[in-house]
Amino acid sequence: MSRLNDPAVVRAQYADETGLRARQALWRDYHGDDPKAALWNAVVAAAPRRVLEVGGGDGWLAARVQEELGAEVTMLDQSPRMVELAAQRGVRALVGDVQALPFDDGSFDTVLACWMLYHVTEVDRGLAEIARVLEPGGLLIANTNSRRHCAELFELIEYPQSFRDNVFTAENGEATLARHFADVSRRDVVGYAVVADRETLVAYADSVSAPTQPVPEDVPLPFVVHSRGAVFVATR
Repeated sequence: MSRLNDPAVVRAQYADETGLRARQALWRDYHGDDPKAALWNAVVAAAPRRVLEVGGGDGWLAARVQEELGAEVTMLDQSPRMVELAAQRGVRALVGDVQALPFDDGSFDTVLACWMLYHVTEVDRGLAEIARVLEPGGLLIANTNSRRHCAELFELIEYPQSFRDNVFTAENGEATLARHFADVSRRDVVGYAVVADRETLVAYADSVSAPTQPVPEDVPLPFVVHSRGAVFVATR
């Protein structure tokens, strides 16, 4: 069975923005700890000047770092469409792979890897590359989901847990990062969304590229689904 870090799955999920927008829409009515706020606070605290964002998607974070913090930002993503969307925000964006970064050693003081390390086939290879392009004392700011992220919805549609086996998660992230970085800190972030309509659940289920069961026609609404994850700050 394919997994979340299968290159073919990643290409399918990010060939265009349809799936990304469907996954974002699930969290429209969100309550609790804000994962984007937790991530942003970690970025601000780092006071970055030369930033690389890997797997930056449509460039929302890279653009914010560039505009609000005045940092020099480069974004890299495997998807040409995501790179195109990021460039439309005024971000220097390149097509590339975190497992083979096209940058010299010590090129950046900060690397951002947000909701993407679970898509990396050889995560240790990717982390080694991130450590290589960071200057001594540089920071990796990364976040990821827990194995219990979206548990209510995934149980509803019988999303196979094996699809997320052996990928970077909140549970194994600290130990994985410690193989490449001198110091790792962690902040857990938990909240929930209230989903008012079945169509949003169906669109999310259709976007995950995993074999699932249909959302039941009589699914109880509103439907509550929890976001569970962690933000890591790792020092080279």
